[in-house]
Amino acid sequence: MSLIQDVIARVEEKDPSQPEFHQAVREILGTLEPTVERHPEFVKAKIYDRIVIPDRTIMFRVPWVDDQGEVQVNRGFRVQFNNAIGPYKGGLRLHPSVNLGIIKFLGFEQIFKNSLTTLPMGGAKGGADFDPKGKSDAEVMRFCQAFMRELFRYIGPDTDVPAGDIGVGGREIGYLYGYYKKIVNEHTAVLTGKGLEYGGSLIRPEATGYGAVYFADEMLKTRRLEMVNKVAAVSGSGNVSQYTIEKLNQLGARPITVSDSNGTIVDENCIDDEKLAYIMELKNVRRGRISDYAEKYKATYFPNKSVWEVIRDHGMKLDLAFPSATQNEIQEDHALAMVQNGCYLVSEGANMPSTMEAIAVYQSHNVLFGPAKAANAGGVATSGLEMSQNSMRLTWSREEVDDRLHGIMRSIHKSCLDAATAYGRRGDYLAGANIAGFLKVANAMLAYGIV
Repeated sequence: MSLIQDVIARVEEKDPSQPEFHQAVREILGTLEPTVERHPEFVKAKIYDRIVIPDRTIMFRVPWVDDQGEVQVNRGFRVQFNNAIGPYKGGLRLHPSVNLGIIKFLGFEQIFKNSLTTLPMGGAKGGADFDPKGKSDAEVMRFCQAFMRELFRYIGPDTDVPAGDIGVGGREIGYLYGYYKKIVNEHTAVLTGKGLEYGGSLIRPEATGYGAVYFADEMLKTRRLEMVNKVAAVSGSGNVSQYTIEKLNQLGARPITVSDSNGTIVDENCIDDEKLAYIMELKNVRRGRISDYAEKYKATYFPNKSVWEVIRDHGMKLDLAFPSATQNEIQEDHALAMVQNGCYLVSEGANMPSTMEAIAVYQSHNVLFGPAKAANAGGVATSGLEMSQNSMRLTWSREEVDDRLHGIMRSIHKSCLDAATAYGRRGDYLAGANIAGFLKVANAMLAYGIV
């Protein structure tokens, strides 16, 4: 058994019942085999063994009172995984599926994603098994305040800077930051994704979606292709999906799908800017269901089906895929159907949306594959830019932030290709992203000694 396989086996033994975390460890460490022989110093210092164990794992209860006066109790988490290259940085997820294994997978991925951005940020993730869907603003506020009553002890502008993720948008960040500011009596850069009025950055809401499209555009250029008139399938209908569609439209592509947990719509006439504005109002203000879009614009609605199930079951043709909903949404059979229906590029907007079997399909069919830690790093990169603006008490223009974001995504793309080539995996974005992200963190850990 190789050193890497030995580390993976120990993780699976020591951390049972955490399948998502096991998957992330296998996916990342499995591509690091070429680094073992070339870096005996990492082996001697047990870097591979140490990097899969969080610096600390924080779990706590979150009691709050609903609108009926009933006491509710949720579980809160913050996993501070690795701060070798900067303060911990990573989102907070509010969703019923949240558990320790999912938070550990997200935090582990975040280490390498943040490393790729070139900004000084470590990896962390947090959240709770609270579902904001269907809750009143007052209930969401009371939950967020109860959550922050415990979390505030472990975060700070030079310690840990959380952000949003699934279930945590502008409303939730506002409630969380308002309560943090009240408790500590400081106005500091301790949360990102804030409103513009109180320290937020222009382009931050758009950054993950824009970045996924910028990365896809860079991948297309390697084959002398461009976005114009390419048919794009986008899953989800939240922040990432919305701004992926916006940027696709700006670059001349034709996004035709959007989805939520109740079903998928397919609009063969393209989801243009007017239709996107309706989706944003529907989802961000009315908090409605995507089926309303189908009624308004006479699009085809597939209840209880994901975008990828529609492609598989109905032979929907596509060129580009932007999975932007949640982890493991694309299975092996979905990936095979995507390839058979013309897909030659996948740029991941969500975290780990493709299973390892699906990734194997992409790679065996020469699909341009932008893994999440590279393709969706635009969000955390712009969070880092928000931190910089807060620290300097400055606000950059929309154009300046967008230019910096675009430059960072080009840099990440180049780093992936360069690392893949240097370690004998030419053109393999997954291996390149993992190796490039790992090397920076590993060298920092080595410099600190055994800590």
